[in-house]
Formats: sequence, C-alpha cells, structure tokens
Amino acid sequence: MIIYTPEQVRERFGPLFSKKFLVMVDEQAGIAEILEQCQSRGTIEWDAMNRARARGAVITCAVEGAAMTIQARIGTYPVNFGSAGDTIGGQALEGVEVNGDEVITIWRGIAGAGVGIAACLPQAPGVIRAEYPTEEDLLVGGARTNHVRIVSPRYEKITIGIDDTDTKTEGATWVMALKCAEACTIQGVEFLNMRLIQLNPDVPNKTTNCVGSALNFAVLPEKVEALLEFVREYVLTHTHSEEAGIAWFSGITLPDTGDLAARVKTEILTVDQATAGAEACGIQFLLPVPTKGRIGALGAVLWANKGVEAAGLYGEHL
Repeated sequence: MIIYTPEQVRERFGPLFSKKFLVMVDEQAGIAEILEQCQSRGTIEWDAMNRARARGAVITCAVEGAAMTIQARIGTYPVNFGSAGDTIGGQALEGVEVNGDEVITIWRGIAGAGVGIAACLPQAPGVIRAEYPTEEDLLVGGARTNHVRIVSPRYEKITIGIDDTDTKTEGATWVMALKCAEACTIQGVEFLNMRLIQLNPDVPNKTTNCVGSALNFAVLPEKVEALLEFVREYVLTHTHSEEAGIAWFSGITLPDTGDLAARVKTEILTVDQATAGAEACGIQFLLPVPTKGRIGALGAVLWANKGVEAAGLYGEHL
C-alpha cells in the first residue's frame, strides 16, 4: 500500500479540479452520503452517470451545478466496471468502510476516469490521505485502470428546521436562518445548504406565505452539541416572535414518517400533533416550550432533503 497526503498527490500530478470532498455516515441506517464539488459541471455529470451505471455501493447520485451527492451503502459490493458501455460504468464506487473517526471510500476508474479518482479527488479539501494498492495505480491516463482508497473524516448529517421567527411587521425567517448558518464558524461543522419549505398556505395564523427554513450541516460527532447550542442561542437572540420553533434530526434518511410530510403541506396541524409526529420519527425540538413554530420547524426537517419540490405546493413539480 502506498500512502499519499493531498499535498503529495498535488505535487505528483499538479493541481487539479476537486474543490471539496466529505462523507457523512448514518451507521444505524447502513448508509453514507458523499459530497463532491468540482470546478466543472461536466466532469461531475459524467462521473455521476458512470457511477450510477457501475452500481457497487451506489444507491443514488444527484447533481446540482458542479456538485454531486451520492447516497451509498456501507460495505463493499461488486461493480459493473470497465470501458463505459450500455451496462458498464467507467468509474465506480466499490465500497464505504467506517473505521473509528475515519471513513474509507473505495474507488476504481479507467482511462480519464482513472485520473479523476487517482489524481484529482485525492487532493480535494477534506481528504486526509489516499491509499494506492500498487505503484501501477499511480500511473494515470491512457487506457490504464486505477484503484484508490480515499480516507476522510467521519461526519454526521444534522438537519435543522426553523420557523415563526418573524411577525407581520418585522423579520423573515429564511434570512435569519441563512445568516445563522453563515455566522457559524465552529471547527468541524460544514454548512451544506439551506432550503425553503412551502407549508400549507391555507393556515389562517401565519405571517404571509407560510414558509419554513431548513439548514443541513455535516458535523463531526463531537461538535454536534456545540452546533445545536449555537443555533438555539442565535435564534433566541434574533427572533422577532415569541412563537419560534427549532427542530433537528441526526441522520441521512428519516425513518418511515407515514403521511406526515404530506400533512404539513395540506392540513392545519396542531402543536400537539406536530410534537407527537416528531417524536414518532426521531425528530427533536431545541426549545422546550411547545409553540406554533414547532409545526413549521417539523415540516422543514421533513422536507429538507426532498429536492426542489419542497419549495412548492404539495404535488407541484418542475
């Protein structure tokens, strides 16, 4: 095994195009979520299609701009790998291993896709080291095949929903939520994205549009409590309302929530119903006093990772 740091990879191959690499793990569900950002959308799109075709550990691949998110199974799996074809991918994720506070992702690539996994991805910010099985795997380009194990920190995924921090005369919850995420400078906490969740517009007791805000973070396990305390204090300090609600969930996929996600967009729920629904699916609240904001905060967590439809009325699609 030949071990290179990202700096050594960069020195050997020159600076390439990966801008971020991190892996979140949900061991209870047996899955991981891998985030990659690249300089170019084209490389991300090609990699995503080929990895999905090669299957292996991959469950799903999603592309947004020059970034890709993979949901993958923990473990090692056979891949349909080789020169890209009808059923074969030219780049493959073979497996995901968890070893204490580190995660190892196991890759294969052929030709230009081998350059991607052997020379480009291992020098991304977020990588600890790359492990190459043989010297041959450090020879990239042409028709060569490359193998590499990329080691990175083990993150958890934390989703936070916030609602009812504004009034009819002051504030906007989405602005406050995004400022909260940008103000968080805790080492070991990576802000991933923010999403606006359109809730039931027929709710009578609302500001105007009835929209909750969701924040997604990748967090080192020992930093979770610090993040939650930061968000709680920030919201309490900046809210204009006495009805603010903050909900949170640790994990990549929610357990079966039944029709709860649909109901927050189509029904008028009570605070008691929201509290019971959250408890049933492992969502917790940061503020102990039950407020109206719990309903929208719950809805924000339920829809935080469901795609652009979260921003629409129930049943709307682009």
